[in-house]
Amino acid sequence: MNFSRRDFFGLAPDGGSAGRLIETALDQRRGAQPTRRALLQAVAGLAASGAVGARWAIAQDGQRPIFRVKVDMVVHSFQVTDSKNHYINGLKPTDFHIFEDGILQKIATFAEGTNTPIAINDDGTTRPLLDAKKDAMPGLDKPDAMIGTNVFVLFDTSNFMYRGFVYAEDAIADFVRGLDRADSVAVYTFSRNLSRASNLTHEHAEAITGLRNSVAGDDTALYNALLLTLRDAAKVPGRKVVIVFSNGPDNASMVAPDDVRAVAEDEGIPIYVISTSEVNKDPISSGVFRRIAQRTGGKAYWARTWQKQVEAFEDIREDMSNSYTITYYPQPNPNEGFRTIKVEILSDPGKKYRIRSRPGYRPSRSF
Repeated sequence: MNFSRRDFFGLAPDGGSAGRLIETALDQRRGAQPTRRALLQAVAGLAASGAVGARWAIAQDGQRPIFRVKVDMVVHSFQVTDSKNHYINGLKPTDFHIFEDGILQKIATFAEGTNTPIAINDDGTTRPLLDAKKDAMPGLDKPDAMIGTNVFVLFDTSNFMYRGFVYAEDAIADFVRGLDRADSVAVYTFSRNLSRASNLTHEHAEAITGLRNSVAGDDTALYNALLLTLRDAAKVPGRKVVIVFSNGPDNASMVAPDDVRAVAEDEGIPIYVISTSEVNKDPISSGVFRRIAQRTGGKAYWARTWQKQVEAFEDIREDMSNSYTITYYPQPNPNEGFRTIKVEILSDPGKKYRIRSRPGYRPSRSF
């Protein structure tokens, strides 16, 4: 049968729930080998950024399942800065070339910050994306989903966060209040388990209410919670970001941080991390945070005080409002492994501008 990436997250090939499979695995005791295999099998179906089509087939011997994925659309967000780290605004679709494994791609849609996205016609002319015909934009059944950003805030409420719990809530609430009206926001909390304090909504006050109702927990399963947050974000069309607010140590996760990072990288979801720990106090966690942020196109911050946390959120909000988002339908490419994405700025012949984004994605997984 045929199903999309979104279906994979919601439906397993046998009609069960892949989402429930992940959550059931995480609810069981840490270290159980069958549970870990089930979890990794659930994650293994993730593929390229944006909407995808897929086919589940059984080999002729009836024993070996095969999962095939065809990429329909790639969503790629990035920031452009100068040598002094100042944002470069006002660039147009004609200023960019985007390459996948060195193959020039045709830009399908383009957006800057919170501006209304535009669709690029075959002749290079543009039109508002909301006027795009569905049959001309495969994978975009709801063009208005490309307006604004879907923000997922993942708040650590474990016992490591007791001391700064209230101040952290205030910093997050200030950030949510300052989001653009077009942005949607979800607030999740976690300790050993994930709690969806507020599902994705345009009502920012509702998200703050959910945040204020959060309670402190015990152990920290950061990467379990991040994986489940990515699963939810992947179901939502359009641009997404995940913001992790934590103090760092993870003592209860079943999944490895690099496995979770690869999921975000493939899905095209930037991860921003705000750590309340000192950068040198826990070098292992600090190194993981840096790697996750850099490889997904996000940033990592170390902010022990409330003021530093507020500044970090302000920087994230500025980053979001100064981003460019391009979508494209990949040209034929035999590479089923990691595909590199490169953005070239035609109006910068001197190569003075810097581009920050994820380096690429994996178009398919099979097992």
